Amino acid sequence: MNLILHAVLLFGGIGLLLGIGLGLAAHFMSVKENEKAVAILSELPGANCGACGFSGCAGYAKALAESPGVRNNLCPVGGDAVAEQIAAILGTTAAKTVKKTARVRCRGSEECRVRLADYEGVQTCRAASVLYNGGSGCAFGCTGFGDCVAACEVGAITVREGVAVVDESLCVACGKCKDACPKRLITVTPLTTPTVLCRNPDKGPATKAVCKAGCVGCRLCEKACPAGAVVMENGVARVSRSKCTGCGACVTACRLGVIYLN
Repeated sequence: MNLILHAVLLFGGIGLLLGIGLGLAAHFMSVKENEKAVAILSELPGANCGACGFSGCAGYAKALAESPGVRNNLCPVGGDAVAEQIAAILGTTAAKTVKKTARVRCRGSEECRVRLADYEGVQTCRAASVLYNGGSGCAFGCTGFGDCVAACEVGAITVREGVAVVDESLCVACGKCKDACPKRLITVTPLTTPTVLCRNPDKGPATKAVCKAGCVGCRLCEKACPAGAVVMENGVARVSRSKCTGCGACVTACRLGVIYLN
Protein backbone atom coordinates (compact mmCIF):
# COMPACT_ATOMS: atom_id res chain seq x y z
CA MET A 1 0.00 0.00 0.00
CA ASN A 2 2.85 2.39 0.85
CA LEU A 3 4.48 1.63 -2.51
CA ILE A 4 1.31 2.63 -4.35
CA LEU A 5 0.97 5.81 -2.32
CA HIS A 6 4.62 6.69 -2.94
CA ALA A 7 4.16 6.12 -6.70
CA VAL A 8 1.05 8.31 -6.80
CA LEU A 9 2.81 11.10 -4.89
CA LEU A 10 5.90 10.79 -7.06
CA PHE A 11 4.08 11.01 -10.38
CA GLY A 12 1.74 13.66 -9.03
CA GLY A 13 4.73 15.77 -7.98
CA ILE A 14 6.38 15.32 -11.38
CA GLY A 15 3.16 16.36 -13.11
CA LEU A 16 2.88 19.42 -10.89
CA LEU A 17 6.46 20.47 -11.62
CA LEU A 18 5.97 19.99 -15.36
CA GLY A 19 2.77 22.02 -15.26
CA ILE A 20 4.49 24.86 -13.41
CA GLY A 21 7.38 24.73 -15.89
CA LEU A 22 5.07 24.92 -18.90
CA GLY A 23 3.14 27.78 -17.34
CA LEU A 24 6.33 29.75 -16.71
CA ALA A 25 7.57 29.03 -20.24
CA ALA A 26 4.30 30.21 -21.75
CA HIS A 27 4.48 33.40 -19.69
CA PHE A 28 8.10 34.34 -20.36
CA MET A 29 8.46 33.00 -23.92
CA SER A 30 5.12 34.09 -25.36
CA VAL A 31 5.11 36.57 -28.24
CA LYS A 32 2.68 39.38 -27.67
CA GLU A 33 0.26 39.84 -30.58
CA ASN A 34 0.11 43.19 -32.28
CA GLU A 35 -3.40 44.41 -31.49
CA LYS A 36 -3.60 46.52 -34.65
CA ALA A 37 -2.57 43.55 -36.79
CA VAL A 38 -5.28 41.43 -35.18
CA ALA A 39 -7.88 44.16 -35.76
CA ILE A 40 -6.84 44.61 -39.40
CA LEU A 41 -6.87 40.87 -40.03
CA SER A 42 -10.47 40.69 -38.80
CA GLU A 43 -11.44 43.25 -41.48
CA LEU A 44 -9.65 41.56 -44.38
CA PRO A 45 -11.74 39.16 -46.51
CA GLY A 46 -9.63 36.08 -45.71
CA ALA A 47 -9.07 35.09 -49.35
CA ASN A 48 -5.33 34.61 -48.71
CA CYS A 49 -4.76 35.06 -52.45
CA GLY A 50 -1.48 36.98 -52.18
CA ALA A 51 -2.64 39.57 -54.74
CA CYS A 52 -1.61 42.30 -52.28
CA GLY A 53 2.00 41.17 -52.60
CA PHE A 54 2.21 39.60 -49.13
CA SER A 55 1.90 36.05 -47.85
CA GLY A 56 -1.85 36.09 -47.41
CA CYS A 57 -4.11 38.25 -45.26
CA ALA A 58 -2.12 37.70 -42.06
CA GLY A 59 1.10 38.80 -43.75
CA TYR A 60 -0.56 41.94 -45.12
CA ALA A 61 -2.14 42.77 -41.74
CA LYS A 62 1.22 42.40 -39.99
CA ALA A 63 2.97 44.60 -42.55
CA LEU A 64 0.31 47.31 -42.25
CA ALA A 65 0.55 47.32 -38.46
CA GLU A 66 4.35 47.41 -38.33
CA SER A 67 5.41 49.34 -41.45
CA PRO A 68 3.95 52.84 -41.93
CA GLY A 69 4.87 52.89 -45.63
CA VAL A 70 2.63 49.98 -46.64
CA ARG A 71 -0.41 51.17 -48.63
CA ASN A 72 -3.85 50.38 -47.27
CA ASN A 73 -5.46 49.87 -50.70
CA LEU A 74 -3.63 46.73 -51.81
CA CYS A 75 -6.47 44.28 -51.18
CA PRO A 76 -8.29 43.82 -54.52
CA VAL A 77 -10.90 41.53 -52.98
CA GLY A 78 -11.96 43.95 -50.24
CA GLY A 79 -11.69 47.08 -52.38
CA ASP A 80 -12.38 50.59 -51.09
CA ALA A 81 -14.50 49.37 -48.16
CA VAL A 82 -11.64 47.39 -46.64
CA ALA A 83 -9.15 50.21 -47.33
CA GLU A 84 -11.38 52.57 -45.32
CA GLN A 85 -11.64 50.10 -42.42
CA ILE A 86 -7.86 49.66 -42.35
CA ALA A 87 -7.35 53.42 -42.42
CA ALA A 88 -9.74 53.83 -39.49
CA ILE A 89 -7.75 51.32 -37.42
CA LEU A 90 -4.42 52.93 -38.27
CA GLY A 91 -5.68 56.50 -38.02
CA THR A 92 -4.70 57.33 -41.59
CA THR A 93 -6.47 58.35 -44.79
CA ALA A 94 -7.88 55.62 -47.03
CA ALA A 95 -6.40 55.45 -50.51
CA LYS A 96 -8.61 54.57 -53.47
CA THR A 97 -8.33 50.99 -54.70
CA VAL A 98 -7.45 50.49 -58.34
CA LYS A 99 -10.04 48.09 -59.74
CA LYS A 100 -8.31 45.10 -61.29
CA THR A 101 -9.44 42.06 -63.21
CA ALA A 102 -8.02 38.80 -64.48
CA ARG A 103 -7.69 38.42 -68.26
CA VAL A 104 -6.85 35.36 -70.32
CA ARG A 105 -4.18 36.21 -72.87
CA CYS A 106 -5.60 34.00 -75.59
CA ARG A 107 -8.46 34.31 -78.10
CA GLY A 108 -7.81 30.98 -79.76
CA SER A 109 -11.32 29.57 -79.88
CA GLU A 110 -12.13 26.34 -81.70
CA GLU A 111 -13.07 28.40 -84.74
CA CYS A 112 -9.77 30.29 -84.81
CA ARG A 113 -7.14 27.68 -84.01
CA VAL A 114 -5.86 24.66 -85.89
CA ARG A 115 -6.38 21.30 -84.20
CA LEU A 116 -3.77 18.65 -84.90
CA ALA A 117 -5.26 15.78 -82.93
CA ASP A 118 -8.16 14.74 -80.71
CA TYR A 119 -7.03 14.74 -77.10
CA GLU A 120 -8.43 11.91 -74.97
CA GLY A 121 -6.18 12.11 -71.91
CA VAL A 122 -6.81 13.45 -68.40
CA GLN A 123 -9.24 16.35 -68.73
CA THR A 124 -7.16 19.05 -67.07
CA CYS A 125 -5.08 21.88 -68.52
CA ARG A 126 -2.01 20.75 -66.63
CA ALA A 127 -2.16 17.26 -68.10
CA ALA A 128 -3.06 18.44 -71.61
CA SER A 129 -0.29 21.04 -71.72
CA VAL A 130 2.39 18.34 -71.44
CA LEU A 131 0.73 15.91 -73.87
CA TYR A 132 0.58 17.39 -77.38
CA ASN A 133 -0.88 20.64 -76.01
CA GLY A 134 -4.27 18.97 -75.86
CA GLY A 135 -4.21 18.51 -79.62
CA SER A 136 -4.02 22.25 -80.41
CA GLY A 137 -1.69 23.51 -83.11
CA CYS A 138 -0.65 26.48 -80.94
CA ALA A 139 1.68 25.47 -78.14
CA PHE A 140 1.12 28.82 -76.38
CA GLY A 141 -2.69 28.94 -76.30
CA CYS A 142 -5.41 28.02 -73.83
CA THR A 143 -6.09 24.28 -73.63
CA GLY A 144 -9.63 24.95 -72.45
CA PHE A 145 -10.09 22.27 -69.80
CA GLY A 146 -10.92 24.76 -67.06
CA ASP A 147 -8.26 24.49 -64.34
CA CYS A 148 -8.84 28.23 -63.87
CA VAL A 149 -12.60 27.69 -63.67
CA ALA A 150 -12.11 25.21 -60.84
CA ALA A 151 -9.79 27.63 -59.01
CA CYS A 152 -12.15 30.63 -59.22
CA GLU A 153 -14.27 30.85 -56.06
CA VAL A 154 -16.64 33.53 -57.38
CA GLY A 155 -17.65 31.87 -60.64
CA ALA A 156 -16.12 34.60 -62.82
CA ILE A 157 -14.57 32.27 -65.42
CA THR A 158 -16.19 30.03 -68.01
CA VAL A 159 -14.84 28.10 -70.99
CA ARG A 160 -16.43 29.20 -74.26
CA GLU A 161 -15.62 27.54 -77.56
CA GLY A 162 -12.51 25.99 -76.06
CA VAL A 163 -10.99 29.07 -74.44
CA ALA A 164 -11.36 30.51 -70.91
CA VAL A 165 -13.17 33.84 -70.62
CA VAL A 166 -13.36 36.12 -67.56
CA ASP A 167 -16.52 38.00 -66.57
CA GLU A 168 -14.91 41.22 -65.36
CA SER A 169 -18.03 42.30 -63.49
CA LEU A 170 -17.69 39.27 -61.19
CA CYS A 171 -13.88 39.04 -60.95
CA VAL A 172 -12.34 40.10 -57.62
CA ALA A 173 -8.75 39.94 -58.94
CA CYS A 174 -7.63 37.41 -56.33
CA GLY A 175 -5.20 35.79 -58.79
CA LYS A 176 -6.07 32.17 -57.98
CA CYS A 177 -6.89 31.50 -61.63
CA LYS A 178 -3.50 32.94 -62.57
CA ASP A 179 -1.74 30.43 -60.32
CA ALA A 180 -3.86 27.56 -61.67
CA CYS A 181 -2.99 28.12 -65.34
CA PRO A 182 -0.02 25.90 -66.30
CA LYS A 183 0.79 28.11 -69.31
CA ARG A 184 0.76 31.40 -67.37
CA LEU A 185 -1.81 32.83 -69.76
CA ILE A 186 -3.77 34.74 -67.12
CA THR A 187 -2.74 38.18 -65.93
CA VAL A 188 -4.28 40.42 -63.26
CA THR A 189 -4.36 43.97 -64.55
CA PRO A 190 -6.16 47.29 -63.93
CA LEU A 191 -9.49 47.54 -65.75
CA THR A 192 -8.31 50.64 -67.59
CA THR A 193 -5.17 49.02 -69.02
CA PRO A 194 -5.38 47.31 -72.44
CA THR A 195 -4.26 43.67 -72.57
CA VAL A 196 -2.67 41.84 -75.50
CA LEU A 197 -4.61 38.57 -75.72
CA CYS A 198 -1.83 36.46 -77.20
CA ARG A 199 1.48 35.01 -76.05
CA ASN A 200 2.68 33.32 -79.24
CA PRO A 201 6.24 34.60 -79.94
CA ASP A 202 6.48 33.09 -83.43
CA LYS A 203 6.75 35.15 -86.60
CA GLY A 204 3.53 36.36 -88.19
CA PRO A 205 3.18 33.61 -90.84
CA ALA A 206 3.89 30.87 -88.27
CA THR A 207 1.32 32.32 -85.85
CA LYS A 208 -1.34 32.66 -88.56
CA ALA A 209 -0.71 29.04 -89.60
CA VAL A 210 -2.02 27.78 -86.24
CA CYS A 211 -4.39 30.56 -85.11
CA LYS A 212 -6.33 33.31 -86.88
CA ALA A 213 -6.62 35.34 -83.66
CA GLY A 214 -2.94 35.66 -82.73
CA CYS A 215 -0.55 38.63 -82.67
CA VAL A 216 1.51 38.77 -85.89
CA GLY A 217 4.00 41.38 -84.67
CA CYS A 218 3.00 44.07 -87.20
CA ARG A 219 3.89 46.88 -84.73
CA LEU A 220 0.87 49.01 -85.69
CA CYS A 221 -0.13 49.23 -82.02
CA GLU A 222 3.40 50.26 -81.05
CA LYS A 223 3.39 53.07 -83.61
CA ALA A 224 -0.10 54.25 -82.64
CA CYS A 225 0.57 54.60 -78.89
CA PRO A 226 1.23 58.30 -78.05
CA ALA A 227 2.71 57.42 -74.65
CA GLY A 228 5.19 54.80 -75.86
CA ALA A 229 3.48 52.22 -73.65
CA VAL A 230 3.35 49.45 -76.26
CA VAL A 231 6.54 47.57 -77.06
CA MET A 232 7.37 44.36 -78.91
CA GLU A 233 8.81 41.75 -76.58
CA ASN A 234 9.87 38.33 -77.92
CA GLY A 235 7.70 38.81 -81.00
CA VAL A 236 4.53 39.78 -79.08
CA ALA A 237 3.15 43.22 -78.26
CA ARG A 238 3.18 44.12 -74.57
CA VAL A 239 1.52 47.08 -72.80
CA SER A 240 3.52 48.82 -70.06
CA ARG A 241 1.15 49.53 -67.15
CA SER A 242 3.35 52.30 -65.81
CA LYS A 243 3.23 54.24 -69.11
CA CYS A 244 -0.27 53.40 -70.34
CA THR A 245 -2.85 56.20 -70.13
CA GLY A 246 -5.77 54.01 -71.20
CA CYS A 247 -6.45 56.07 -74.35
CA GLY A 248 -7.24 52.97 -76.42
CA ALA A 249 -5.22 53.99 -79.47
CA CYS A 250 -3.53 50.59 -79.59
CA VAL A 251 -6.90 48.83 -79.48
CA THR A 252 -8.10 50.83 -82.49
CA ALA A 253 -4.87 50.26 -84.40
CA CYS A 254 -4.85 46.47 -84.04
CA ARG A 255 -6.36 45.05 -87.26
CA LEU A 256 -6.86 41.60 -85.75
CA GLY A 257 -8.54 42.71 -82.53
CA VAL A 258 -5.82 41.12 -80.38
CA ILE A 259 -5.63 44.03 -77.92
CA TYR A 260 -8.56 44.20 -75.52
CA LEU A 261 -9.90 46.99 -73.33
CA ASN A 262 -13.31 46.81 -71.64
